[in-house]
Amino acid sequence: MKLELKLLCAATALCTAIVTTTAPAADPATDAAAKSARQATRAAAQAAGDSATTAGTPGAKGPDVDPQSQRTGGIKRGRYLTIVGGCNDCHTAGYAPSGGQVPETQWLLGDSTVGFRGPWGTTYAPNLRRVAAKMNEDEWVRYVKDLKTRPPMPWFTLKQWLEIDLRALYRYIRQIGPAGEATTAFVPPDTTPKGMVIQWPVAPK
Repeated sequence: MKLELKLLCAATALCTAIVTTTAPAADPATDAAAKSARQATRAAAQAAGDSATTAGTPGAKGPDVDPQSQRTGGIKRGRYLTIVGGCNDCHTAGYAPSGGQVPETQWLLGDSTVGFRGPWGTTYAPNLRRVAAKMNEDEWVRYVKDLKTRPPMPWFTLKQWLEIDLRALYRYIRQIGPAGEATTAFVPPDTTPKGMVIQWPVAPK
C-alpha cells in the first residue's frame, strides 16, 4: 500500500509539473514553481523506485546462498544445489536414513551399503568426488550433458540444469575434500548381489 501511494504521488507531481511548465510563464515566480515541481517529481520517482526494489527483495536467503555466488556459480551455490538437488540422498551413505545428519566431510563419497536392483542389474551410487576428479570443469559439463545411465540416477533431470549450475556443482565437489575410494561396481542382472538391496519396480509398459 505504501508503495502504491508513493507511485500515485509521483504521478501526481509529474502531471503538476507538465501543466505548470507548458503554461505561459507569467513571471519569474512561476518559473521557480515549475522548477521546484520538476525537482519534486524526480525525487518522488526515485523514492518510489527504491521502494519497489526493496519490496522485491526476499526477506530470507536459502541455505548458504548469497547474490554474488548465484551470479558467478560459486562454491556456495554448488553446495546449495547439492542439497536441494538431492545429490546426497544416494551419493552420501546414511544421509537419507538420518535425515541429513551426516558430516559434510563425508558428503558425495558414494554408497556401497545399499544397491538398487532391477531388470538392468544392481547399481550402487558412485563416489562423485572421484568422478569429478577425473575431468576438468568443461569436461564435466559435457559429461553431464551427454550422460545416460542406469536407474535410479535421474540423468534426464540433471541434463536440464543450466551450465552455470553444473559448473557450480563441479567447483563444490572438487573442493569438498579427498577423493576417497571407489564404491561397489555394477552387478549384472544374472548375478545375485551381496548385502542389502532395494528392489526397483518394473517400469510400466
